[in-house]
Amino acid sequence: MKNNFLTYLATPVKAAPLAVFRVLFGLLMLYTTLRFVMQGWVDKYYIEPQFHFKYWGFEFVESLGVYTYILYAIALLAALGIMLGFKYRWSALLFFLSFTYCELIDKTYYLNHYYFVSIISFLLIFLPANAYFSIDAKYDKNIAFTKLPRYNILIVQLMLSIVYFYAGLAKINSEWLLNAMPLKIWLPSRYDLPLLGDLFQLEWMHYVMSWSGMLYDISIPFLLFYKRTRVLAFILVVVFHIMTRVLFPIGIFPYVMICSTLIFFDASFHEKVIAFFKKLFRFQWKQQPAVLEWTPNLKNKALATFFILFFSFQLLFPFRYMLYPDELFWTEEGYRFSWRVMLMEKGGYVQFKVVDPSTGQWFYVENQEFLTEYQQKQMRIQADFILQFAHFLEAYYQEKGIANPEIYVNSFIALNGRLSKPYINPKTDLTKVKDTWLHKDWILPFNEKIYGF
Repeated sequence: MKNNFLTYLATPVKAAPLAVFRVLFGLLMLYTTLRFVMQGWVDKYYIEPQFHFKYWGFEFVESLGVYTYILYAIALLAALGIMLGFKYRWSALLFFLSFTYCELIDKTYYLNHYYFVSIISFLLIFLPANAYFSIDAKYDKNIAFTKLPRYNILIVQLMLSIVYFYAGLAKINSEWLLNAMPLKIWLPSRYDLPLLGDLFQLEWMHYVMSWSGMLYDISIPFLLFYKRTRVLAFILVVVFHIMTRVLFPIGIFPYVMICSTLIFFDASFHEKVIAFFKKLFRFQWKQQPAVLEWTPNLKNKALATFFILFFSFQLLFPFRYMLYPDELFWTEEGYRFSWRVMLMEKGGYVQFKVVDPSTGQWFYVENQEFLTEYQQKQMRIQADFILQFAHFLEAYYQEKGIANPEIYVNSFIALNGRLSKPYINPKTDLTKVKDTWLHKDWILPFNEKIYGF
């Protein structure tokens, strides 16, 4: 059975699906990079703020100030290179590094789809997506192939399946299914939508949307893999993502997912797409048939080991929240990088108190003097943000002449429509606390149970 499975993975299949995926991914990344610059978000998010919240372990990633535009220029050119298949390996590597560096500057702007883009661009470094319908393949016959081992396409399909399935698994919880939260809060505000606006005021519709969202996410990978349900599945993909785009401001992520799921279709479909591109851009070159065979040499064995370790991590890492004792939605310990998409509505209040232990004098901090409004919004509901800002205030007031300032915080959070509750222990001097992967015992307990994954 093992040999049959390995044979299945190594079987040569047409390279067209991977080539189309490369072109569409590069095109969308080209657009989103341009959009980010044209909207002024580089200035707003990375240059203007005087403080940036850091990911644990990546505190060394600093804003480059105005030179951040150089990173975006690199990402722009690299996305173009990916799309055209020109200097493809370098393009994929440079896009991954530049895009991911920008995302690591400030975790305030963390989104699942940014994480997804980083993962896909990382995987593309190791996949021969330029073997077909690319400038590289046109001028270098050594890398030009019309057929590739099947695993090169399965890798992208598997990553997409993980994203969908884990997003659906995360929705199997009592808040989402039994209380229709947070859709019960969000949907009524969209009363202005034609036809749907009135429906969104009805409670039963909130439950329909919650259950259908869970069923969609958890089943769509299987429907896409199965040939007989593939067209139906893709229609559901389009409807679902267009709906989420209409309801929520989530950028180009719906279009990325719509285009990405095309890789599940047969090669004949992608060959028609490539024929359309060739006609549109008057691309006359015809690639000669050639097959890239998988051989058990040292390089391929190392690559296979890498993919096994990579996907083992992707499968296990989202479950790390089980190692923490309190409610995930409350502490958010293990929440990021686990494909938990828009599962809760949280509002918060946080007030920092600075105490000079030598005199006993104290005062409250005006957060807006240091943080943008969006940074404040994210900090109010996330403990690691609160801790980082407390350490920033410690260093800031040390420079102002307070030798060993103590930082305390009064904070409250309202989760999914509940009354607000105290969040951080107000008696904890946060300057004495270090941020680690261990449980944050200075977060007050939630004292309620939300059942589910």
